[in-house]
Amino acid sequence: MDDHETDSDVWLARTTRAATVVIFRKNPDGGAAKILMVERNATLKFAGGATVFPGGKIDQQDIALAQSLVAGADVGIEDLAARIAAVRETLEETGLVIGVAGNVDGKIASEARRMLTSTGDLGPVLDAFGWSLQLDDLVPFARWWPKHRSERIFDTRFYLSDLGTGAVDIAVDATENRHMFWASAKEALALAERGGIRVIFPTRRNLERLALFETFEEVRAHARETPVDVISPFVAERNGERWLMIPDGLGYPVLGEALERAQRA
Repeated sequence: MDDHETDSDVWLARTTRAATVVIFRKNPDGGAAKILMVERNATLKFAGGATVFPGGKIDQQDIALAQSLVAGADVGIEDLAARIAAVRETLEETGLVIGVAGNVDGKIASEARRMLTSTGDLGPVLDAFGWSLQLDDLVPFARWWPKHRSERIFDTRFYLSDLGTGAVDIAVDATENRHMFWASAKEALALAERGGIRVIFPTRRNLERLALFETFEEVRAHARETPVDVISPFVAERNGERWLMIPDGLGYPVLGEALERAQRA
């Protein structure tokens, strides 16, 4: 380490900015709304084999597009870039179009996904299909930034988005992901308890929070009245056992679990 370089500088340099989105649809059979879950390929270094929400890292094209929009926006450039990344990653990974205004159907979405896969840049896709970004559709939900890690650190902003319809076609991208499915938050937690899927610590805590509600509208109202402060898990002693914990007061009904049982990325 350089004489003038602090631990904080190193930690910041190793941090990757990312965005993820909890995508809702109406339950075609009635009951609690469904959310989209994505199972990552086991070969990936980060969260390999885990079931997560769609998303990924913020790239330079996302930042450039955010810079072109920030003058007329109500939020800062980091938030804008994260929302853009959430829109782009959702289209790349799932074929779903969120956060845009314009003509969209299954055929158009498929064509847009092919173009995005080829270019890696959302801007030209928006121009080609006459879309405009509607980033207010993405509701801030949480921000996780683990400060206890020394490598592969992700500063991840979580958003909510609603498709509305119950009939939605999705197709796995077959690169980072191997399976996608719709389930209510309670169903996903039950599947994890049975060992049907593996969920890492942040995903489990967010599923528990989402499971408090039946509809997107209820979750959105809760998110709007709950502060979005940085969540950085920490280790604490509880009854002689080491637990991985998160701060209270940020909307989460379960604040931690025993460290030896916690699934980490």
